[in-house]
Amino acid sequence: MAKTERVGVYPGTFDPTTNGHMDIIKRGARVLDRLVIGVAVNAGKGPLFSLDERVEMVRDEVATLDDPKIGEIEVKPFDSLLMQFAEAQNADCILRGLRAVSDFDYEFQMAGMNARLNADIEILFLMASERHQFIASRLVKEIAALGGDITSFVSPAVARRVNEQFGRLDLQAVNE
Repeated sequence: MAKTERVGVYPGTFDPTTNGHMDIIKRGARVLDRLVIGVAVNAGKGPLFSLDERVEMVRDEVATLDDPKIGEIEVKPFDSLLMQFAEAQNADCILRGLRAVSDFDYEFQMAGMNARLNADIEILFLMASERHQFIASRLVKEIAALGGDITSFVSPAVARRVNEQFGRLDLQAVNE
């Protein structure tokens, strides 16, 4: 029997892309043949970065991954229902990261709704790695807005972009 390609979708706003996101991307891409990272429009969240900027940021971060065990990774914007996007990608599963019990409550409800929309697409949950469990894009933006150091939560390139959005120079770049 021929092996079929396993395709997953990892959706999010990625505003900004954090080390936690990258951990889930890398781990998910190790178990899937193709991982499509769906960058959601989600204007209701009032994103710091435009959709195009977020897609570019995720693509730049994915380009830094150097692991022979990971499958193909694509980054695409979407502005539809998640299940519609997943169907268009011929996905077998939706990949979601869980940090805490509060994430589970929300994701449990979403998984139930999505299963009603398309029961053929599985929802796979990956627990956040211990060192990334507390990282949330919302908190990264709040710390940066108040002048705090975000370099342990995001890559240097993302830290630079976030600090530029708040009109500040990247402190790490000044010291180099």
